[in-house]
Amino acid sequence: MSPVVGVPSPQPDAGAIVYDTAARLLGNVERVVLGKRDEIALVIAAMISGGHVLIEDVPGTAKTILARSLAQSIEGATFARIQCTPDLQPTDVTGLTIFNQVTREFEFRPGPVFANVVLVDETNRAMPRTQSALLEAMAEAQVTVDGVTRRLPVPFLVLATENPIDQEGTFPLPEAQLDRFALRTGLGYPHEDEEVAIVLAQRHGHPIDELEAVIGSDELADLQRAVEHVYVDELLLRWIVELVRATRRADGVAIGASVRGSLTLERTARAWALLQGRAYVAPADVERLLQPVLGHRVLLTAAHLAETRALGREEAIARVMARCLELAPPPASGWEP
Repeated sequence: MSPVVGVPSPQPDAGAIVYDTAARLLGNVERVVLGKRDEIALVIAAMISGGHVLIEDVPGTAKTILARSLAQSIEGATFARIQCTPDLQPTDVTGLTIFNQVTREFEFRPGPVFANVVLVDETNRAMPRTQSALLEAMAEAQVTVDGVTRRLPVPFLVLATENPIDQEGTFPLPEAQLDRFALRTGLGYPHEDEEVAIVLAQRHGHPIDELEAVIGSDELADLQRAVEHVYVDELLLRWIVELVRATRRADGVAIGASVRGSLTLERTARAWALLQGRAYVAPADVERLLQPVLGHRVLLTAAHLAETRALGREEAIARVMARCLELAPPPASGWEP
């Protein structure tokens, strides 16, 4: 065990080349999605750690552009968009088997989920049956149609969006499906200067039309493998578990995060550290990811919701996360679990 938290013991170093790959990918997407470096990094962290992202935000905040620019930044990566409506069928997502009149044989026509980056727009507008069609894809990276299981392409990232201000005709995502998302975040409106820059940049067309790939699929695979070698001190690993367990006993929480929360927080923290140019996880990484990774995994009590009703859900979750940090404070040098 390392005597000082955050100082790695000898482990395979991700290397300067891997850091450069991550920086190029992040910087290229930021050319189009201005002023959202932190949010872009969250999405990339989920992608290289094998997770998926739920973006809850109002229309017009570049959610689609973020997904498209990420796909265009990777050589050979494909992008698909699924616009969810109440009449969307599961086969509209996964694909279906049809009879070919010419060959006189049945053949499979893959749906839009067979892409590297899949934007599921307004996912809460789809019927529960269609929402569940995404569960196998997100959890197992495969789909089963007519009894045949087919693997999805690698890499595979689902970016699902929700509109928090328009709830007419929507079907809230069940907790089991929310738990499949590695993290939940939002983009928000840009600052004034950034919004001016966006208007100027789109005067003669959209910058995404000129966006080119900056990394190859092999470099992305190297980046994903490098995440596995990012060092996590045993003290930090125990702290991550304690934080997740704290959500199960914190005031205001009816149901806390599951073991999947521990697994995702540790895995995403390693990816986040790599994007910061480090081969080890620091306590600050875990604190930064606490709410995006665990916030959507907890079910709040009616009393806490009533108490924080005027503040909104994000502030209600933030208060719960603060209580979890009180119950499980960050480990200091020499701390013993």
